Formats: sequence, C-alpha cells, structure tokens
Amino acid sequence: MLSTFVASSLSLSAPIGVSRVAQSRVGCTRMSDDEPWNSNAQSSTTLDKSTLEAAYDAAMNAPAPAAAGGKQDFLEAEPYWDQSTIPVNTYKNKAPFVGKIVSTKRIVGPEATGETCDVVMSHGGKMPYWEGQSYGVIPPGTNPKNGKPNSVRLYSIASSRYGDDMTGTTTTLCVRRATYWCPELKADDPAKKGVCSNYLCDSKPGDDVKLTGPSGKVMLIPEKDPNVDLIMVATGTGIAPYRSFIRRLFVEETPFGEAYTKGSGLAWLFLGVANSDALLYDDEWQSVLKAHPKNFRLDYALSREQKNKDGGKMYIQDKVAEYSDEIFTRMDNGAHMYFCGLKGMMPGITEMLEGVCKEKGLKWEDKLTQWKKAGQWHVEVY
Repeated sequence: MLSTFVASSLSLSAPIGVSRVAQSRVGCTRMSDDEPWNSNAQSSTTLDKSTLEAAYDAAMNAPAPAAAGGKQDFLEAEPYWDQSTIPVNTYKNKAPFVGKIVSTKRIVGPEATGETCDVVMSHGGKMPYWEGQSYGVIPPGTNPKNGKPNSVRLYSIASSRYGDDMTGTTTTLCVRRATYWCPELKADDPAKKGVCSNYLCDSKPGDDVKLTGPSGKVMLIPEKDPNVDLIMVATGTGIAPYRSFIRRLFVEETPFGEAYTKGSGLAWLFLGVANSDALLYDDEWQSVLKAHPKNFRLDYALSREQKNKDGGKMYIQDKVAEYSDEIFTRMDNGAHMYFCGLKGMMPGITEMLEGVCKEKGLKWEDKLTQWKKAGQWHVEVY
C-alpha cells in the first residue's frame, strides 16, 4: 500500500512528508508488505542499541558542517550531478537507525480535509539522502493481527538533503493522520486508525524514532542538464518530493540551483487539493514565483472551489489537460514529468496525452515507451 507527504501554506519553512493512510490512501510512499523488493532490504545484521546511541550522541555533539562561502555545497557529489554515489538502504529493517523527533505541528487550516502534521527529525548526519528519496519509519508496538512487531512504512522526504535547517542533520516528513469515520458512532473509530501516521502525528520532541533507508531512485532529478524542464504533478501530500526539488533549485545556494536559475529550464508545479485551507506550501511557492518567474510556474486544482471546463469539479487531471499541447511539446523536447499521489489522476492525464498523439498522427504507446526509455517518465502513485 502506498502513501504520501503533505505540506501547507501555513508555514514558510514547514516540511512535508508522506504518510501511510489506512482507510483512505493519501500519499506517495510504499509499505514493505506490498512491495516484494522491500524484502531484499532485510538484513540479518544485528547492531547493539548502545552502539547506535553512542554514534547518534557523537553526531549530535559534533559541530555542524560549515558551508563554504555560505553556500549549500558540503553534501554534493563530484561532479554534483553524478548519481553513482547516492545512498541507498544505509539502515535496514532489522538494524534501523534511532533518530530523534525535533518537532511536530499541524500545518493545515481548519477547513482542510483531515489533519496533516510536519514532523521534523534529526538523524545527526548519519542518514544522508537525496531529493526524491524516502525514509522508512517503524512504529513501536505489535500488529494485533499476527502479534509481530509493526512493519516499516515508507514516507517521501520533503526537505532537501541539507534539511530545512541547512545543517545536513535533519529530515522533514509531512504526515496525514489516518482515521476512519464510523457512521454508527458518528465519530472517528479509534480501533481503525493508521498506526504509523498517528504515532508520528502524536510524537513529541525528544522521542526516539526508528528509521530505515533512504530508499528509491524513481523520483531523482536529472541534474546534468541545467536546462531541463521538470513537470511535477501532485495530489495532496504527493507534493513532498517536489518541495525537496524546489528548495534545491530555488531556495538554497546549491550548485544545481545556481546552474538552473541561469539556464532556460522550467520547473512547473501542478497541485490538486480539496480547498484553499488544504493548499500546501503556498507561501513558499509564491515566494519562489516572485523571485524566479522565468524558471518556475504554478497551477492549482481546488476540487471543492473550482470548476473544470465542463462545469464539474476541478481535479488535477482537468488542470493538466488545460495545457495538453504545451506539455506534450515540452516532453518531446526532453522534459521530465513526475507523478506523485493518487493513481486515480493517471488515466485522465494519459488519455489527454493520447489525444494529442492522435491529433499529431502518432501512436501513444510508442510515444510513452520512448519517454520511459529516455527516463523522462517518473511515477510514484498509489
């Protein structure tokens, strides 16, 4: 079962993440139970907890790395676009890293559908990651169905590799609390709530949190070309990886960001949420839009406040369809398109692109195969 990250306009520097939702699927991350590949991440290696704690304490007491010249460049590959050294599965399910919760706060307005929390955690610099990757979280306790320890849930990372504090020692997840509304009780049923999402949303500063990963290469940015178009499509908390992209591109003084803002590439964000109170990171997006109008573009789909061209609710696929010809042209010119969130958005978007193909006398299956082979099609949906 896949899950996601979410963020809101209420905090400019607030982080976002991905949460597993038990009854309604809300995100963009994967659960180990449903992805066979995750079993390969299991390890028989054992590590004494005191060893982990000693390493963690040493990292926490060490001075934070300094960025030369004030730039965020101390966690870069050499050259910075080389993906051969990307960290993968540094910590595994049977020997997780024990991090610390730094802060947990609600980040959506009163009229938003559901509760979403920013969860900031410290890894002490021991779990480096790249933009587009995920962390696994192992909630405490046992599964009542089988009596075994709770399994890992994966959450897309919403901060850049430097973290929102720019030290390279923290990670931010945005977790939507998973609940189940019981029509008979006319209230949330506490027996049917998401184990990990509620654990994270209820966590307090200083709490231990067991982490695995980082994992995933599907959503990485192709940084070798500073002129590449990045078309990012998200529903709800699926915005998580894109926040990490946009911070790296436009907020932090990274080598790729410096090259990108001097180039001709366009980072185009599409976000679909229910209403204005559920908007994710609007303050950040508006700030980036003002500072980089040449390189950044933003479109919202508010299903409960906007209408599509047919008078129905405006969903993300309807908003993307408004720019079908332009998107097709950009893809044909080498753009990369990303999808994160509910898989229900995919049929409408692919049908729209198929229609453009038909108008041009092209075969959609062949075009999609071409884009996939070139690594331009990035999908992480549930």
